[in-house]
Amino acid sequence: MIKPILLILAALFALTAAGCTQHRVEVAPVEVKPIHITIDVNVKVDRALDSFFGDIDAAEEQIR
Repeated sequence: MIKPILLILAALFALTAAGCTQHRVEVAPVEVKPIHITIDVNVKVDRALDSFFGDIDAAEEQIR
């Protein structure tokens, strides 16, 4: 007889404890800063390598 009463009291306590809690979530504003990416360096190196190896490729075609 005591077990059902304890179960009912525990269930009531759990329901009232769950109903009494309050949660607040605050979201701070996020600052987004621009990102600067430079690709010109890679293009300049690629062009310089093309002109450097272009002479070798032209000489190779003359040999064939």
